[in-house]
Amino acid sequence: MKPTLLVLAAGMGSRYGGLKQLDPMGPNGETLLDFSITDAIKAGFKKVVFVIRRDFADEFKANVGARHADKIEVEYAFQELTDLPAGFSVPDGRVKPWGTAHAIRAARDVVSDPFVAINADDYYGRDAYQRIVDFLTANPDLDASQCAMVGYPIRNTLSPHGSVNRGVCRIDNNLLQTVEEHVNISDSDGVIRGENLAGDVVEIPESALVSMNFWAFSEDFFEVLESHFTDFLKARGEEMKSECYIPTVVDERIQSGATRCVVLPTNGEWFGVTYPEDKPAVQKRLAALLAK
Repeated sequence: MKPTLLVLAAGMGSRYGGLKQLDPMGPNGETLLDFSITDAIKAGFKKVVFVIRRDFADEFKANVGARHADKIEVEYAFQELTDLPAGFSVPDGRVKPWGTAHAIRAARDVVSDPFVAINADDYYGRDAYQRIVDFLTANPDLDASQCAMVGYPIRNTLSPHGSVNRGVCRIDNNLLQTVEEHVNISDSDGVIRGENLAGDVVEIPESALVSMNFWAFSEDFFEVLESHFTDFLKARGEEMKSECYIPTVVDERIQSGATRCVVLPTNGEWFGVTYPEDKPAVQKRLAALLAK
């Protein structure tokens, strides 16, 4: 088995105010992504594909990719607004990318093995990488009928500096039953609330596990993704800010009976940077990790 780590690093960083993918966080100038790649290599990943934008490609390759090229095979894919299925075009005035499903789709020509998709601006903890590699090792014949995700307690994934977006999960016997993207999640006086895709503000139990976009798929998942993204564009392609979310793709597959998704819960450390105010706490936690 040669698992590929697919890193979604093309984000705009609008709430952060810049490219957090390239922002030094560690005591020696490391990015959060440097720690993730190191953990992935230790767990057994053999290849990493960075999904980035062309406008910062040279800087990213020099400051991130080059640091790891002697330890793991490195390739790049580009998320571009105009990279759409045949017959579709970008509506006038749209500048926002099409979301995580579109970002993963961008790597369809450079990924040929089972892969794990992660966000570039999250630290997932070593336990998460080991759990996902153990799953892939135990399922050498993985196909699009099964996938896996690492789940985190929602309380451990909030920011004290503003709201966040999360895929909230319902689980039965270690299998994902539903995952619904919620936006504007925050803690108000000890109660966690967020807005579901219907626009309703709902309370989210503290016991809920959430998807932090740490997914394991077979290489034929790209065919599934192409079909789903095409349907999405037919329905919502003319909207200026619509996004196609990977949790929604997986959820629809589960509801139709086409896919079983194994949930791998972890109490390992997760942290990320959504807002500039998050950075000092992240720097402190990374320094503590290196001190262990």
